[in-house]
Amino acid sequence: MEDPLPEQMRAASTALLTALDPAAHENAVHSFDDEAARRWLEYRPRPRPGVCLAALDVTARKAAHRLLATALSPSAYAQAMAIISLEEVLDRAEGWQRGRHSGDYWVAVFGDPAHDDRWAWRLEGHHLSVNMTVVDGQVSPAPIFFGANPAAVRYAGRPVSRPLGVEEDLARALLDALGPAERAAAIIADEAPTDIISATRGRVDAPLEPLGVPAQRLGPTGRALLDQLVALYLDRLPPELAIREAARLDAGPLHFAWAGPTHPGRRHYYRVQGDDLLIEYDNTSADGNHAHTVLRRPASDFGADVLATHHQTHPH
Repeated sequence: MEDPLPEQMRAASTALLTALDPAAHENAVHSFDDEAARRWLEYRPRPRPGVCLAALDVTARKAAHRLLATALSPSAYAQAMAIISLEEVLDRAEGWQRGRHSGDYWVAVFGDPAHDDRWAWRLEGHHLSVNMTVVDGQVSPAPIFFGANPAAVRYAGRPVSRPLGVEEDLARALLDALGPAERAAAIIADEAPTDIISATRGRVDAPLEPLGVPAQRLGPTGRALLDQLVALYLDRLPPELAIREAARLDAGPLHFAWAGPTHPGRRHYYRVQGDDLLIEYDNTSADGNHAHTVLRRPASDFGADVLATHHQTHPH
């Protein structure tokens, strides 16, 4: 059975480009061979390739959201919308001094989705970067970055906004399930790094050292929680794509590493690594209330896997 997802992305991206006026279209479309623009990852509020959603009319903005929705599961799309809305919350917290706004997200298309067999797209802004590459009818997902500042907004100690709460809670449950020896192997540093290690690099040399505790050393509860944590990040993708990505990892080695204090409310970091898998999480800024998470495939980011297959079968 043919995978419908590539055609859904093709149709949504074509609808978006059709909805753009000539100036916006010129800003949105880039050559697929423009490696610097296509292998771009930036989760800070900086200028970036593409066209800003704030500059689009309602029809075009809605088309951009529909394109984003093809790449994310319903729960991940809700997380993405919450992340975008936090721009207004953060702007208020900063006294309206930096002009942050929820329209400051940019969409870029690489190649011609209506005609090319190699094309890609990205929707990105502060604390959100979703990158999809489509080659010969195969979708290659990653990097996918979700962040949140503030990570939590509370009333009387209860969260009213916590978009990445499950990402923290599952990792803490895993850490709590480890025995003393496993825990000692998992905790790689007493202090967390200042950010995710992969940062905004277009390419990541994996694995990151030290690896932490291997999955085969975990007991049944710890292994089940590690599998749930990996599934949480893969389930940011549409179900058919998440299943395919999980199958790629099946039976491969996994490692879990934690850095920083283990009790809530302090700056902390963790990562999960496997064959062509890197998951990173940090909550280290704003006294532990500013979170970053990323799902990467070091050997396959930005479509390197499907492009390698394409070049084998379509010599240029």
